[in-house]
Amino acid sequence: MLKHAEMNGAKFSTVIIGAGQAGLAAAYYLKKTGDDFILLDEGEHIGDSWRRRWDSLKLFTPSEHDGLPGLPFPAPKGTLPTKEEMADYLSNYAEKFSLPVQLGTKVLELNKAPDSYEITTSKGKVYSDNVIVATGTNPKAFIPSFATELDNEIVQIHSSNYKNPQQFMAPDTLVVGAGTSGVEIAIELSESRPTTIAGKATPHIPDFALRYGGIVYWWFIHHILTLQTPIGRKVGQKIKNSGAPLISVSMEDVKKANIEHLPRLKGASHGLPQLEDGRTLSVSSIVWATGYRPDFSWIKLDVSDQSGRPQTKRGVSEKFVGLYFVGMLFQYGLTSGLVGGVGRDAAYVVNHIKKSKAP
Repeated sequence: MLKHAEMNGAKFSTVIIGAGQAGLAAAYYLKKTGDDFILLDEGEHIGDSWRRRWDSLKLFTPSEHDGLPGLPFPAPKGTLPTKEEMADYLSNYAEKFSLPVQLGTKVLELNKAPDSYEITTSKGKVYSDNVIVATGTNPKAFIPSFATELDNEIVQIHSSNYKNPQQFMAPDTLVVGAGTSGVEIAIELSESRPTTIAGKATPHIPDFALRYGGIVYWWFIHHILTLQTPIGRKVGQKIKNSGAPLISVSMEDVKKANIEHLPRLKGASHGLPQLEDGRTLSVSSIVWATGYRPDFSWIKLDVSDQSGRPQTKRGVSEKFVGLYFVGMLFQYGLTSGLVGGVGRDAAYVVNHIKKSKAP
């Protein structure tokens, strides 16, 4: 790790912003090319983003599809790793391949200098010919604006801050958002209190298909559900508009847990959450499993479209030479957002960098 004084003003061929699975996968391939690079991450430890998730979280995909390039995930086939196991795996991955990670370094701004990129960090400025942004597509937790109109007596937290049912004692809880995280949290809460869930459920991938379907099913979602096929483009657009499919849980599980499934919320009325059908709900607590939104405001360049997502072709910026993205939702295919699929996107981006340097 570079010292503060060594960091300020340093120049690299490539800077990777973010040392999660996407950034580490890109670093693995960059090291093979002999590139002069560094990874910058604001966390104090590799894997911190996983460790901050709720206590009982497990990956949605089985262990054989949870490894990064060069290192299979060390767990029996068919098992679902815990968040702590994944965090440890990422830390071990960086150590095994001696990847140059600069921790405790928050990137504040990315600008274009005359002959390079200028990255302003909490430890000074660094410069590079290429930048790989690996911070994820949607890093900003989203809570609807009408949440501020709800009664102050209603306890409210976002799913990103949820840890376990003991975190807040409440007679009942409404979970808003019927994606995988919302469903899993609702089922866990239902064991200790009456729980309801509001929102339209996304399509469900059957457990047997992903966990027991073997290489055939993974081959299908990895190679067929991509931007190169008509069905892949259709699925990709739907996921970007409506959210990722339910994996490892289903609305049938919600029903079995005696959780009432309600319509979407449309706002607040007299301090209470109001459903699309006009009903108001008297609840004591709410978990907002309403997902995340893009936030690339720290990139002081015109890189995003109207939705806030970067405009790229398979992670290669369409506007700025030398600017890349890895780890975005459906960057190339359905598995782009999964640990086991991000390596393909990382390899494509690094290969593009390699070709751009060729004489």
